[in-house]
Amino acid sequence: MMQVPRGCADVLPGEIELWQYIEDRARDICRRYNYAEIRTPIFEHTELFHRGVGETTDIVEKETYTFTDRGGRSLTLRPEGTASTVRSYVENKMYGSPQQPTKLYYIGPMFRYERPQAGRMRQFTQFGIEAIGSSDPAIDAETIALAMRFYGELGLKNLHVELNSLGDAESRAAHREALVKHFTPHIEGFCADCQSRLHRNPLRILDCKRDADKPQMKTAPVILDYLNAESAAYFDAVKKRLDLLGIHYEVNAHLVRGLDYYTHTAFEIMEQGIGAVSTICGGGRYNGLVEEVGGQDMPGIGFAMSIERVLLALKTQGIELPVEQSIDCYVIGLGEQADEKAFELLDKIRTAGLSADKDYQGRKMKAQLKSADRLQARAVVIIGEDELSRGVAVVKNMANGEQQEIVFDDVIQTLTHITQIGR
Repeated sequence: MMQVPRGCADVLPGEIELWQYIEDRARDICRRYNYAEIRTPIFEHTELFHRGVGETTDIVEKETYTFTDRGGRSLTLRPEGTASTVRSYVENKMYGSPQQPTKLYYIGPMFRYERPQAGRMRQFTQFGIEAIGSSDPAIDAETIALAMRFYGELGLKNLHVELNSLGDAESRAAHREALVKHFTPHIEGFCADCQSRLHRNPLRILDCKRDADKPQMKTAPVILDYLNAESAAYFDAVKKRLDLLGIHYEVNAHLVRGLDYYTHTAFEIMEQGIGAVSTICGGGRYNGLVEEVGGQDMPGIGFAMSIERVLLALKTQGIELPVEQSIDCYVIGLGEQADEKAFELLDKIRTAGLSADKDYQGRKMKAQLKSADRLQARAVVIIGEDELSRGVAVVKNMANGEQQEIVFDDVIQTLTHITQIGR
């Protein structure tokens, strides 16, 4: 028997409605914050992620799905959405629009080769936003606020923001020098990845999971001690705006994020589950990324969250979404001619904008009524040979059991009234 690849999952009817609800809420909140949807290809030239995400990150070094196409080109299934969005921003000259910053969002599948576990799959769906073209600290606060409001409107609680600043290029250079000096005497005791990153990108050492418990990790220099005056002032301005919005945050000087493009603001949103704390959203500012992928020097900021982790958090907190899993009407035709009339009426009901279905297996009326119950139909329309001869249908309100005979031309009006009350 063929099975789904490891780390992937089918999303079936009964569950997909939860996904659709979450995605609809994501689109609605982006509308309110004036973000427009963008859809980029599932795969990109491999170089984009090497230059954008960073060659020393775990994502690029170990987790990308990379292949060579028939033309000899190296392509990679996108592991995240920011690099692709920025590439599109540059290629399509969005920076030329008089309306700036350019505010975009995406919802789509991403791919990373990692050990599958709850909330972490090899194919997963990300919702993310990017605001490109503004260095105003208010947009940093707005980005965090959008994510927190999205979670709040889904009903999630026990969330908090962890915040850090990675500084500008000058601050990062000073911190980098301090990290190299700190780790060099002890690097032989670290994993091969950390050893290779010592001089290429020592900040990545702080993100290592295997060596996380080493004492040198706990005493490593923190970036906040190396922020220049400009970077410190920017970080203070972001915090002030979060205070204005009433968003509680904790400064975490050890937060570095797993991607190389971050500068200044970096943040994660944490969820306190049952006995554990997990990251359900991460993001930050990437002021050098647009230039890195071939564009002008433009600032940007964004976040990304996994829909799978949103669903896991909702389940952990026992939150049930108000998902619609019913239909407006079930149509039953008893007898060949009555069934033909039922089929014709079914099409008219759907054309009127109502959801409807009928039996296609030749079952008896009792079995069809059970099917209507399983579908949680708000109303049932029954046409027998007698009703057909008199030009009427029996319309039954499934909520209260009341039924009445309605002439065919008035059935849709009656159904509309019943379904509006039912909603």
